Amino acid sequence: MAELQPVALTVNGRAQSLVLDTRTSLLDLLREHLGLTGSKKGCDHGQCGACTVLLDGRRANACLVLAVAADGGDVVTVEGLEHPLQDAFVERDAFQCGYCTPGQLCSAVGLLEEANRGGEEIDDAYVRERMSGNICRCGAYPNIVAAIGDVAP
Repeated sequence: MAELQPVALTVNGRAQSLVLDTRTSLLDLLREHLGLTGSKKGCDHGQCGACTVLLDGRRANACLVLAVAADGGDVVTVEGLEHPLQDAFVERDAFQCGYCTPGQLCSAVGLLEEANRGGEEIDDAYVRERMSGNICRCGAYPNIVAAIGDVAP
């Protein structure tokens, strides 16, 4: 028998309160319960990065986070992003099929914030290393790295 538990969190600036099966992932909460389908279910094992969101300001694979563990948290999905990186992705043609783009964008915004907090210099090698958890089957990596470089401080 499924165990239900209340979960309250902020998603893209809006308070959300739900009662969920304790086995529900944050990704399933977003996609199935809130209708936010920007975050993609790729591998469902945390290996592709298609489901990356910002959880309390840090990058997280939403498929690996239980919704109950995010209780009280602040989640930003691609639908809630407002960042110059989005324009840079368009200008640099940093996507092809677009499937990985929501996760790439959230991960890149998180990368920029992490580097800013740590006072780290952002160069192409830094970006490639920190974005290595986000897979692009189309091979748009050079353009993704260039787009991130365009908005990096």
